[in-house]
Amino acid sequence: MTQNYENLIAAVDAIRGDVEKAEKGNKAATSRVRKAMQQVKAIAQDIRKEMLELRDAGGAEGGD
Repeated sequence: MTQNYENLIAAVDAIRGDVEKAEKGNKAATSRVRKAMQQVKAIAQDIRKEMLELRDAGGAEGGD
Protein backbone atom coordinates (compact mmCIF):
# COMPACT_ATOMS: atom_id res chain seq x y z
CA MET A 1 0.00 0.00 0.00
CA THR A 2 1.16 3.50 -0.68
CA GLN A 3 1.86 5.97 2.09
CA ASN A 4 -0.94 8.21 0.81
CA TYR A 5 -3.39 5.32 1.07
CA GLU A 6 -2.35 4.73 4.66
CA ASN A 7 -2.76 8.46 5.32
CA LEU A 8 -6.27 8.32 3.85
CA ILE A 9 -7.27 5.46 6.12
CA ALA A 10 -5.82 7.25 9.15
CA ALA A 11 -7.62 10.50 8.30
CA VAL A 12 -10.98 8.75 7.96
CA ASP A 13 -10.47 6.77 11.17
CA ALA A 14 -9.44 9.91 13.08
CA ILE A 15 -12.62 11.76 12.21
CA ARG A 16 -15.05 8.95 13.08
CA GLY A 17 -15.85 10.33 16.54
CA ASP A 18 -16.57 13.79 15.20
CA VAL A 19 -18.90 12.38 12.54
CA GLU A 20 -20.90 10.68 15.28
CA LYS A 21 -21.00 13.92 17.30
CA ALA A 22 -22.05 15.89 14.22
CA GLU A 23 -24.91 13.48 13.59
CA LYS A 24 -26.14 14.22 17.10
CA GLY A 25 -26.20 17.95 16.38
CA ASN A 26 -22.79 19.16 17.59
CA LYS A 27 -22.07 22.17 15.37
CA ALA A 28 -18.37 22.37 16.25
CA ALA A 29 -17.97 18.74 15.21
CA THR A 30 -19.54 19.50 11.82
CA SER A 31 -16.84 22.12 11.22
CA ARG A 32 -14.11 19.64 12.15
CA VAL A 33 -15.61 17.02 9.84
CA ARG A 34 -15.79 19.46 6.92
CA LYS A 35 -12.15 20.45 7.46
CA ALA A 36 -11.09 16.81 7.65
CA MET A 37 -13.02 15.99 4.48
CA GLN A 38 -10.98 18.65 2.64
CA GLN A 39 -7.86 16.79 3.76
CA VAL A 40 -9.37 13.48 2.64
CA LYS A 41 -10.13 15.02 -0.74
CA ALA A 42 -6.53 16.21 -1.12
CA ILE A 43 -5.12 12.82 -0.13
CA ALA A 44 -7.50 11.06 -2.53
CA GLN A 45 -6.33 13.33 -5.34
CA ASP A 46 -2.71 12.44 -4.54
CA ILE A 47 -3.60 8.75 -4.71
CA ARG A 48 -5.26 9.33 -8.08
CA LYS A 49 -2.08 10.95 -9.38
CA GLU A 50 0.01 8.05 -8.08
CA MET A 51 -2.22 5.52 -9.80
CA LEU A 52 -2.06 7.43 -13.08
CA GLU A 53 1.72 7.49 -12.84
CA LEU A 54 1.76 3.73 -12.19
CA ARG A 55 -0.51 3.14 -15.16
CA ASP A 56 1.57 5.33 -17.45
CA ALA A 57 4.80 3.71 -16.28
CA GLY A 58 3.38 0.25 -16.97
CA GLY A 59 3.42 -0.65 -13.26
CA ALA A 60 -0.17 -1.82 -13.14
CA GLU A 61 -0.02 -4.77 -15.56
CA GLY A 62 -2.90 -7.17 -15.82
CA GLY A 63 -5.81 -4.84 -16.58
CA ASP A 64 -7.35 -4.71 -13.06
